[in-house]
Amino acid sequence: MRYKIEKEARKPAYLQLYEELKKDIVSGFYAPGTKLPSKRVTAAETGLSVITVEHACSLLEEEGYIESREKSGYFVIFAPEKGFLGSPSTVFRQKREEPEPKKNQRQSEDDSHQSVPAFPFSVFAKRARKVMSEFAEKILDKSPNQGHTLLREAIRKYLLRSRGIEVGLSQIIIGSGAEHLYSLIVELLGRDKNFAIESPSYHKIGQVYSASNVSYEMLPLENDGISSAALWSSRASILHVTPYRSFPSGVSATASKRHEYINWADKRDRFIVEDDFESEFSVSGKSEETLFVLAKRNNVIYLNTFSKTLSPALRVGYMVLPPRLAACFEKRLGFYSCSVPSYIQLILAELLESGEFERHINRVRQLLRNRKKL
Repeated sequence: MRYKIEKEARKPAYLQLYEELKKDIVSGFYAPGTKLPSKRVTAAETGLSVITVEHACSLLEEEGYIESREKSGYFVIFAPEKGFLGSPSTVFRQKREEPEPKKNQRQSEDDSHQSVPAFPFSVFAKRARKVMSEFAEKILDKSPNQGHTLLREAIRKYLLRSRGIEVGLSQIIIGSGAEHLYSLIVELLGRDKNFAIESPSYHKIGQVYSASNVSYEMLPLENDGISSAALWSSRASILHVTPYRSFPSGVSATASKRHEYINWADKRDRFIVEDDFESEFSVSGKSEETLFVLAKRNNVIYLNTFSKTLSPALRVGYMVLPPRLAACFEKRLGFYSCSVPSYIQLILAELLESGEFERHINRVRQLLRNRKKL
């Protein structure tokens, strides 16, 4: 038997099988175009039910590693070096989310926040009162420049358990929203660098780069992500992407495309800015695959905010730097004061540590799954 599934392990059997199959697909054991063993054969060999095997295969299909062909089974379509091998129906499933993006241009992050239930104010108020009671006048203390230690530690643990991102505190930087963090990235990587962004993309990305006086290219999106021809012919050394679900197109990068982005960055000393906005509300049965985890050469900057999950009014975001950039940030930009009040940071830390944040995420995801069934 090729796969050993620990049925008593904390990780569900379908996720164990998913990871084993994905590892074999990425390594080339199952080459592009290869037919996977049937569900019944895999179930018999692993001692799992056919439904469990089907669940694992569904996750692989959602991410673009395989596709199901009627009366034929599952076939590998993962091909990061050769382009996408699947049928059009497969890539369109990458848009698999709740509501379609609004057709009119998003004017602010507040607009997109209306598509999901708001975080319960009563819960926020309760945690805010607890912070005031426990910290008293310390809520008026100046935050450390990279962000409050309690919030960064809460984010560090949250990313590990929810996204498989394992980092140290020095790699996490707190800032007042995505636009502020974009500006810090420019300062960190240099204004002399050429950037590339998706076309179309959230308009503020280009606006921030323009205001920072850096050159950037617009790379056209196709159904599975940025056009391969445009990507490889680009003069950019920094690629800013939204792999989960780009706005306003709704395109999600397939597994092949995500690996292609990493391959592009690995060819030279390039960097990727991974903008992971709203990925927490994926209706998939597992957390979304991040470029940060896929990268082996420490060349991805991960960025996210609490605008969608809590409230755009909080203006809080964070970025996770690879180790070599974390040291550089401290040396070159460590003097910048954190732009988020300590009080707000302490409330966010409390929401993360108490589990209230993730309970809200899970409630919304279940609601979105139910909507999808209608």
